Amino acid sequence: MEHAQSMSVAAPAIPEAHPAPDEAAAVEEAGELDASRPKSRVRSAYIKGPVYDWLLFLGPPLLALALGVFLANIESDDGLVTVSGQRFTWSGLLLGILIQSHLFIVFFRSHGNRSVLDTHPYRFTIVPAVVMVGCLLWPVFAVTASVLATFWDVYHSGAQTFGFGRIYDAKAGNDPHEGRWLDFIANQFLYAGPILAGAVMLDHFEDIYEYNDIGVYVFSTIPPAMTVHHGTIARVVIGLGALFFAYYVYANVRAYQRGRNVSVQKVFLYVGTGAVSLYTWGFNSWGEAFLIMNVFHAVQYFGIVWMSENKNMSKVFRVSKLPGAKWITLLLFLIVGFGYGFCVEVFVTGDTEIFWAMTITVSLMHFWYDGFIWSVRKKKVEAA
Repeated sequence: MEHAQSMSVAAPAIPEAHPAPDEAAAVEEAGELDASRPKSRVRSAYIKGPVYDWLLFLGPPLLALALGVFLANIESDDGLVTVSGQRFTWSGLLLGILIQSHLFIVFFRSHGNRSVLDTHPYRFTIVPAVVMVGCLLWPVFAVTASVLATFWDVYHSGAQTFGFGRIYDAKAGNDPHEGRWLDFIANQFLYAGPILAGAVMLDHFEDIYEYNDIGVYVFSTIPPAMTVHHGTIARVVIGLGALFFAYYVYANVRAYQRGRNVSVQKVFLYVGTGAVSLYTWGFNSWGEAFLIMNVFHAVQYFGIVWMSENKNMSKVFRVSKLPGAKWITLLLFLIVGFGYGFCVEVFVTGDTEIFWAMTITVSLMHFWYDGFIWSVRKKKVEAA
């Protein structure tokens, strides 16, 4: 996972006034889809459509688990491939490309959408420039950005699933604000909880050792302390999680009794994603935890960006008036996204500081931009 990589390339948003900014995405997406098509007599329970949703939103967690188990049983070190002087397993290379690609394509939502770009021009120009210069000139800033990306990614990944759930709730005819805190906490528990209590906890916290490389040792006791007290932390997380989910189920049953509709899609997504997270992060039985969790998150994000920005992209690529414009746009979208991912994964190392700083900046902007873009677009829809 992108937040497992240290000082090479670190990779799921900053909370604003709401418990999770991605909720604005859910409300906006549901409203925008309803506003963009003629009203039908039967409300669709899907965001885009049954096939699209099952392939790119609902199915990926379980499909990624199956992929991880399959690769764990067939791949070995004998299958290493050398690219630009670096040795990769095929799965590791392709995963790295996918991770970096999904981080980059947020720019189709920010800079590629003129209405969004005009709303917050400084956030899309000054801030990334400051972050990149800070990474290049101040080692403490660079390491802090790398470590921040690790933990921000965990929050961001849980928030993405939360946002999908709010969309499906709205599509089921429910008030998208009702129960938002419960859903948000549930998804953070389901994603971050197994990391804190499970087999890959140290893989996340060991990034803090990067401070040692620049002579800052004040944080160096954190990873060992987490290891020593891991059993206690696990019991606390499991205990609080059990209490919370008992209440979560109770609250949702009560809401159903009061007339709240049940979104089958939301239930499937939350249960499926939660089960994969608990099994994968918690036990890492197949040694493919980072692959499994990153694959489904990235595939879902590609689905989001293509669904919401394909028309804008056709204008950006200047192909909107060509025959087959949609398919040409899709091809260019994938070439640009995966082309960036390939270049970063193969050519960017800790020795190329400027490119490393660029990838860290892209990672942080991905998390931040994705957190507020939807609230920006929601205002545009309301104004219209």
